[in-house]
Amino acid sequence: MPTWNSEQYLKFAAERTQPAVDLAARVRLDAPARVMDLGCGPGNSTAVLTRRWPGARIEGLDSSTAMIATARADYPQGTWHTGDIATWTAEPGYDVVFSNAALQWVPDHARLLPRLLEQVAPGGALAMQVPSNMDAPAHARMRELGASAAWRGKFSKAVREWHVETPEAYYDILAGVAARVDLWVTEYQHVLAGPEALVEWYRGTGLRPWLDALADPGEQEKFLADYLEAIRPDYPRRKDGKVLFPFRRLFLVAEK
Repeated sequence: MPTWNSEQYLKFAAERTQPAVDLAARVRLDAPARVMDLGCGPGNSTAVLTRRWPGARIEGLDSSTAMIATARADYPQGTWHTGDIATWTAEPGYDVVFSNAALQWVPDHARLLPRLLEQVAPGGALAMQVPSNMDAPAHARMRELGASAAWRGKFSKAVREWHVETPEAYYDILAGVAARVDLWVTEYQHVLAGPEALVEWYRGTGLRPWLDALADPGEQEKFLADYLEAIRPDYPRRKDGKVLFPFRRLFLVAEK
């Protein structure tokens, strides 16, 4: 799992939190008793769930001790756990198992999602959102740069990629075990100050595996500088000097 910095992640808190708001609003439960936020990060998505269901017992789980420490500090009223989504189990089941932009780091969704649905109580729901923009220029340039002659020999370990399937694949995975499957895709148009801000965005998420695979901090900064130059043509400044950053996300609610 990549290393995480909660302060870096929260530089774009509003943009990262909006998909959690949109996902929670689509869950057709008015008063769940128990809700688990898997991959809760610094607690921003868990706070969304607290506002959506103020009467529920809401908990958050994340593999990063740094993220959990921030969540505990910012939301001391919450119940926080450090753990691995891939092996997490619930007893008894939760009314809502929720995950906002975390399951892309966990492999084998054909096994993972039915297992997570098993942790949901009868009548409850599994709700997830994952990035679905692996073919976007911002991601393509990471891979191209990493494979270039200047960089392909510098990585001390394999770079961890995201695990995201198509909507059709997710439907086939869950249609046989869920009572109802609700799927949709949204492309957010984030307005950023410039290409430099886009680098800062991915420095907190998608670039983490690339930076973690470079042992030398100087090389990490050089990789970021080369990445910035690579993406400039793809994200031209608008009339006001800002850039539009399209970000496609896939949403799923599986009812049990």
